[in-house]
Amino acid sequence: MDLASAILEARRERRALAPFGAAAPPDEAAGYALQFEVARRLNAVPPAGFKIGATTRRMQEYLGLSGPAAGFVPSASLLAPGTELRFAGFQSPGVECEIGVRLARDLPYGPCTEAEALAAVADVFPAIEVVERRYGDLVELGTPTLIADQVFHAAGVLGLAPSHWRALDLGAVRGEIFVDGASRGAGHGRDLLGHPMRALAWLAGSGAAKVFGGLRAGQVIWLGSVTPPIWLDGPCGVEVSFSGLGAVSLRLT
Repeated sequence: MDLASAILEARRERRALAPFGAAAPPDEAAGYALQFEVARRLNAVPPAGFKIGATTRRMQEYLGLSGPAAGFVPSASLLAPGTELRFAGFQSPGVECEIGVRLARDLPYGPCTEAEALAAVADVFPAIEVVERRYGDLVELGTPTLIADQVFHAAGVLGLAPSHWRALDLGAVRGEIFVDGASRGAGHGRDLLGHPMRALAWLAGSGAAKVFGGLRAGQVIWLGSVTPPIWLDGPCGVEVSFSGLGAVSLRLT
């Protein structure tokens, strides 16, 4: 079975990705290797960036994962504030309340400290990730296959980085997500593995960084959502706001 083709075909047809059974990647390393093949088929090597899923304990429990998981992000995902997208263009879409970063320098694959991660960052900004509920039973699907399929990723919107972000306590910043003006959840930077830079350090040593040859200057990284995903019922406006970092919006029409 050509698993990369099966993943991409399910997306094109906007249907749930069926479990691969005995053909499924057996472990996370195999899942990341398959993710790399998906990226290669999409001409996304090197990727424009990465997303980290399940950086909060709430998300790990929600997804049934023991720790974070990462997915590559293609250049088509790097959308400007206020972007309008077609709701019907997604499969059961949801949105997440994220902290994003842009790298100023490379971070090679391997162990990384929070200080090393921070030193590699050019900008920090509020971000929205658009995710898709394109799976049935996650236990049956398996974590390696979830990893291969970019961990729910569909698109993203990047906010503007404030010039004073280095003066902020990024662990204390509070993020809140609104749908059509109504608050749908909130959390703090410290919910991301204890600190946003700890999440970035985790990514540098992850299976994703290994197969893609490390993290590169200019790449954008969604460090994780401080709230569970907000699954949407139809067209709407979405705003994510972080204290000190500002806000970013998206409209699904």
